[in-house]
Amino acid sequence: MHSTGLPGHSMEIIMRPPHIPPMLTDIVQTAVSTYDGMEFTHLAACPFCGSPVQGYDTRQKKYAVLKDRERERTITVRVKRFTCRSCNKLCNADEPFYPDSRIGSLVVDLYFSFATTMPGCRAARLLGAMGIKVDRTTWKNYAGRRMPEIPATEIFGMRLPTSVLAISDLKARSPRGEGVTGADALAACGFPSTYQAVTDAAPAGGRRATRKPKRKTAGPISTEMQSDSMSRQAESS
Repeated sequence: MHSTGLPGHSMEIIMRPPHIPPMLTDIVQTAVSTYDGMEFTHLAACPFCGSPVQGYDTRQKKYAVLKDRERERTITVRVKRFTCRSCNKLCNADEPFYPDSRIGSLVVDLYFSFATTMPGCRAARLLGAMGIKVDRTTWKNYAGRRMPEIPATEIFGMRLPTSVLAISDLKARSPRGEGVTGADALAACGFPSTYQAVTDAAPAGGRRATRKPKRKTAGPISTEMQSDSMSRQAESS
């Protein structure tokens, strides 16, 4: 809610939440909630030196917070930690988070996909209208980050990440009573924890050391899969 700022005028402008098709919100919330309780336990080798690792412990991490009217639901995942047998560093299993991020990768994908066609503040409001709770300060910190190119498909006039569609489709196709495995979820969302951003620091020689941004991406989502996913959402609603 904002004041008009005009002298002698006390009228205020109410910021209405953006209109979002209910089916689109259902797809997003289904995808994010699919992660609740999911376990991530695999790490092939130490990400620092490439040596073998051994199990250390398992920790619970917050993936996202969903809001339905006045109720909030925290989505959590369990991530196994390892110690390197050579350098003794502590490292996490492959997980659904980008490096140095505390927000689940699907939420980050949504924000940056929306932000390609609108200001970041509006993208954040759009996520809030979809029932995903993230404070504005957090998005300001993320806005300047370099991220991988996020594959997206236009649905209902909005760019929706294919990772969201893939996870929602996995959930719809999983046998009743069974959840999506951590390995399948990582493959569907592109192994976000393996992403390496371009480095800006210049070494002593004066030349900038860069690494090509890389992200393993899931295969393209077919039109048939999109319509099938939305049909399943409609049947369950």
